[in-house]
Amino acid sequence: MAGMSRRAPIWERAVSYAAVGATRADDLLDYPPVGYRPLERRALVGHGDARWEHAWTETLTWGIQKRSGFHLEVVETPAEFDRMAYTPVGFDETGAPVAPATVDDAGERVYTADGRPLLRPGDTASLGIPFGPLRFGFPARVVYVVDEPNRRGFAYGTLPGHAERGEEAFVVERSDDGSVWLTIRAFSRPGGFFWWLVNPVLRLTQGFYTARYLRSLSSPLTATSAATADRPAREPS
Repeated sequence: MAGMSRRAPIWERAVSYAAVGATRADDLLDYPPVGYRPLERRALVGHGDARWEHAWTETLTWGIQKRSGFHLEVVETPAEFDRMAYTPVGFDETGAPVAPATVDDAGERVYTADGRPLLRPGDTASLGIPFGPLRFGFPARVVYVVDEPNRRGFAYGTLPGHAERGEEAFVVERSDDGSVWLTIRAFSRPGGFFWWLVNPVLRLTQGFYTARYLRSLSSPLTATSAATADRPAREPS
């Protein structure tokens, strides 16, 4: 079955782990899925409205990965499957549902002011990473989106062919004092026999890119980046 899954189109493959959505769990670090190593890192990326708009827009357009050195190949999903994607309802601290902050009322894909599509559950991509003269492509799928007024981000799950099995979440938050934070949460294990053999290298690589992720949203804002981090708009029909 695993071989068949790897031969199927990427958009058709099921994720390679069972605990989908476990990066949402408050006790992930204490009780990760059995056999998986948990991780959580948090960093201040800036202050103010412009930084917030820039941070969440970059996060929901694969910007963290691109700014960290990954080559991204977005996989087109057939329209009949793409229409099945949805953004789950969020909840505030009292448990009351929070209406999505960026999703179009008609359920259509939403775009940033400069034309980039915001991520939705079901979106699939291959993340290319260089190892010397070689480049490995690691397929992943967006499994949920956080879409609240002051918390936005997403998590992707690994697909067959990825070096790891597990899930990684990238969420930006705006505090009452205007500070903007990026939190990364993950659980993972090597994705196959070869990757178990090189697990020490794999863990070093994960640490290297996690550090890059945490720095990716804190670079100085340019006039262009501040202007394009605007309210999203649905693509004109």
